[in-house]
Amino acid sequence: MTYSGAVTVGGPADVHELRDLMISKVAVGPMNNNAYLLRCRATDEQLLIDAANDAATLLTLIGDDGIASVVTTHQHGDHWQALAEVVTATGARTYAGRDDAEGIPVPTDVPVQDGDTIRVGRVELTARHLVGHTPGSIALVYDDPHGHPHVFTGDCLFPGGVGNTRKDAKAFASLIHDVETKIFDALPDETWVYPGHGDDTTLGAERPHLPEWHARGW
Repeated sequence: MTYSGAVTVGGPADVHELRDLMISKVAVGPMNNNAYLLRCRATDEQLLIDAANDAATLLTLIGDDGIASVVTTHQHGDHWQALAEVVTATGARTYAGRDDAEGIPVPTDVPVQDGDTIRVGRVELTARHLVGHTPGSIALVYDDPHGHPHVFTGDCLFPGGVGNTRKDAKAFASLIHDVETKIFDALPDETWVYPGHGDDTTLGAERPHLPEWHARGW
């Protein structure tokens, strides 16, 4: 089946099969949060991005192999409702942006800074610190050696714009600057974008609209 990234709460996962990595996407909770399970094909080690809600669904997705680690993209509560239960059940290491860790009620084992590497088996993800939606939001970039890059953006980039900055002009300026310089300027149009809510997109689909986002201020 061709991966689309279109998932619904209570529905099945959609699986993006890459040569070295399998990415399973599910939607959970009342705010339609996305959670992503990454599995290294060489080692079968797994990593979860955002234990957002509905621990039962996430633990079923994880299966008997467990997870080595769970990354929380930012401190907003809708992205960690199931974190404590998932960590208790799996013993996973916890990762989060250094500047958001205090806002997450489950202790962060590994505080993350811009440029840090997070591994799942033999696969490497590069963290990008994006300031504005929260002080310590992080995106994770997988630069697939066999194809185009993939980036997990949390709530910092969606189809149609950057994340909510609550009409704070300074926060918006910071976020769009970081998204432009660390994501759009660094990665090609083919880059697949996996956001924290809703459908996926590509940088190529969004890039022409950057001037509109600047002009509207959100």
